[in-house]
Amino acid sequence: MPDRYIREDASAPRTDAERRRRRAQFLRDLAEARELRDRVQPRRAKTARLRHAMRMRTFRW
Repeated sequence: MPDRYIREDASAPRTDAERRRRRAQFLRDLAEARELRDRVQPRRAKTARLRHAMRMRTFRW
């Protein structure tokens, strides 16, 4: 296991602020990865957008 996971498990319980900071960083990384994938595979990104739009049109509130 990477050293950072061992260190986090051994530390005291995480604070709420630290959890929010780590979550925000994860979401930024995830969005960046999606943007990169969309640039590399534009056809797949287009079909995914169309599929999402269709789901949203047929979704009932």
